[in-house]
Amino acid sequence: MPSARDRAGAELRLTGGGVLRVESGGPRLWTGSLHTPGPLAAWLAEHGGPIRYAYTAAPWPLSAYRTPYADTPGSVEMPSAGRALTRRLRRALTARGVQVACLVLHTGVSSPEAGEAPFAEWFEVPECTASAVTAARREGRRVIAVGTTVVRALESAARGGAVRPTAGWTELIVTPARGVSVIDGLLTGWHEPAASHLQLLAAVADTELLDASYAEALRAGYRWHEFGDLHLILPR
Repeated sequence: MPSARDRAGAELRLTGGGVLRVESGGPRLWTGSLHTPGPLAAWLAEHGGPIRYAYTAAPWPLSAYRTPYADTPGSVEMPSAGRALTRRLRRALTARGVQVACLVLHTGVSSPEAGEAPFAEWFEVPECTASAVTAARREGRRVIAVGTTVVRALESAARGGAVRPTAGWTELIVTPARGVSVIDGLLTGWHEPAASHLQLLAAVADTELLDASYAEALRAGYRWHEFGDLHLILPR
């Protein structure tokens, strides 16, 4: 169980000469300032490691936790819905007339406790992506998000009926009551019954479609979590 003890002001001595000073937060996640003897990226590469869930039999290299097109470090966990989009698959999609637009996501912890809202996450929707999404909507083409975090980013960048170039932190929580205004479909993994992600999925698809999808996933033994299977939600 998360501890309610106040850790503010505590200093933690880390491997490799790092020092972490806890500042605020709780009960599970805390903010702090990290001081390292050398460049942060190099220190993390040598002494850090990705969040690893119990179903992985052994530590895997950091490269296994990156999507094939990732180029900007900063995520806490892998935005796993994009893991299957290899270079070969993206070329095949382009050849079939599918336009692919990119944005920057620094995804947060993907496994909050039951009932916890998703945490704030940093994103950047560049001009080219904002224009591509706005044009697709204007022309009646479908906008398919790859991952729940992409939904959150695009919805946070939507203003006045269009998607605008936007960068910063979003605390947006997408629910069925709020709905979505930008996307028409979603490629995503499978989420635990109490996960807040399911509220976002329910904002995209109706309950009947989600129930049928999850019933099939359980019947077929699909895998959960970041190295699990994916499904494409395309409401009628």
